[in-house]
Amino acid sequence: MRPHPLKVFFDGGCRPNPGRIEVAVVARGVSYLFDDLGEGSNTDAEWLALIKALEVAQSLGEPHFILLGDARAVISQANGVAKCRSPASQTHRARFAALVAMAEPRRIRWIARAQNLAGIALAARHGR
Repeated sequence: MRPHPLKVFFDGGCRPNPGRIEVAVVARGVSYLFDDLGEGSNTDAEWLALIKALEVAQSLGEPHFILLGDARAVISQANGVAKCRSPASQTHRARFAALVAMAEPRRIRWIARAQNLAGIALAARHGR
């Protein structure tokens, strides 16, 4: 029987856009918040959230995991379905690919914003 993969949720945002990047990752019911990731756009924030989700999943040592987020464009680019047109996205994609070489997720999947536990954790920081 194949074990159920670990679900790792990710979301990123900026305050304002462009602005200070903040990221949330949720795995095994634990929220990991990162707000020292510099300045950038919402796209940068979503890429950094995906990268942090991969790093968290790898640090947990779980061999079977999926990454779940609500950023369609970034997920499509990470899955190789869409091209990274901006230099920043190309840089993020290269960094992500280097990390994937160490431990690859089973899937990177889009989910609705309302289902994204990381998005909920990020929104809770600001009382939205």
